[in-house]
Amino acid sequence: MRELFGVILLRETVRQQNGCTMEKVLGIGGVFFRARDPRALAQWYDRHLGVGEAPTDYDAPCWQQNAGPTVFAPFEQGTDYFGATSQQWMINFRVHNLDAMVAQLRSADITVEIDEETYPNGRFARLCDPEGNPIQLWEPSGA
Repeated sequence: MRELFGVILLRETVRQQNGCTMEKVLGIGGVFFRARDPRALAQWYDRHLGVGEAPTDYDAPCWQQNAGPTVFAPFEQGTDYFGATSQQWMINFRVHNLDAMVAQLRSADITVEIDEETYPNGRFARLCDPEGNPIQLWEPSGA
């Protein structure tokens, strides 16, 4: 065990069929991407989605996400799932109440499109940040 930013990290391994052990990652430790105005974009994510800005020193706490399912899925190069084919990534944030989050964003004049279909794994909505990066909101079933 070791501690980073006040979070205790546990060591986990997976036993493979051939009897060897394999170290595995514990989760996503950060999302890093380029921005035209990193400071303004970080403030937008903090103000509208509650994703706290990155700490400026090792003693400051960083944003903590709630435990829950995380999908890691590469897509075909030509997919239009993210919108424009020039987009190389899309982030999906889990939310407790999709309707409340959408109302909050719309009250700040942010365009949000709700997918009217309810899927076996929950409900979804889409928006873009001020720099055009696609964001998907997901209210998991039973949230």
